[in-house]
Parts: sequence; C-alpha cells; structure tokens
Amino acid sequence: MLDITPQVSRIVGESGIRCGIVNVAGRGSTLGISTIEYEPGAIADLARALERIAPMNLEYAHNARWGDDNGYAHLRSALMGTSKSFPVRDGAPYLGTWQQIILCDFDSGPREREVTVTVVGD
Repeated sequence: MLDITPQVSRIVGESGIRCGIVNVAGRGSTLGISTIEYEPGAIADLARALERIAPMNLEYAHNARWGDDNGYAHLRSALMGTSKSFPVRDGAPYLGTWQQIILCDFDSGPREREVTVTVVGD
C-alpha cells in the first residue's frame, strides 16, 4: 500500500483548477484505489481485513482457469474498486485531516502500475 496523496496533490495544483473534482484511476484488475489514515496500524488493519475477506490461499476458479495464483487479487480489486473521485477546493484535493489517497497492489507478482489523475473544474 502506497500513499499517493502528494503526487495527486501536485497534479491538482499544477492543473490550475481551483474548484472541481479529481479522479484517481488505477489501470489494471489487481489493484485498488482507496483512502485511509496512512499509518502503520490502519494499514495493518486493512491488510488483515482483506485477508479475511479474500484470503490468498483459497482455491479460486480464476487460478484453475488461468494457471496462476492471483484470484484473491482480482477479488480484492473488485471489492475495493480501481478509482475514486474527490472534490477540489482552493486548488487542492479536499480531504479530511487524516485522509490519504492510497494505491493498493494486490497481485502476487511484480506489476508495473499506471495511475491516471484527471482534474476537471474551474
């Protein structure tokens, strides 16, 4: 899990948009975009919750179909979602004090990740 708030904030600031919306979208079916208080306890709690919901070591039909081992990653991605939108106020993402935007890579192997940040407004 990676805090991408600084990169998103920089892109919003550079866009010149003062009031609008920012969409953060990850490209792929084994990643997630979400928000959390980015601190070790909350990150560990989220990881533990995801392991309960979609454990790595279950038998998944996806794994049998494709001969890989990332069925859990697809489920986690589908449940979390691959994009989120946030308001833009005063040229910055309008987030809570303890709210950071995170990229979650659920896959079992290394993947190159692409995140698209789209800013619209005035």
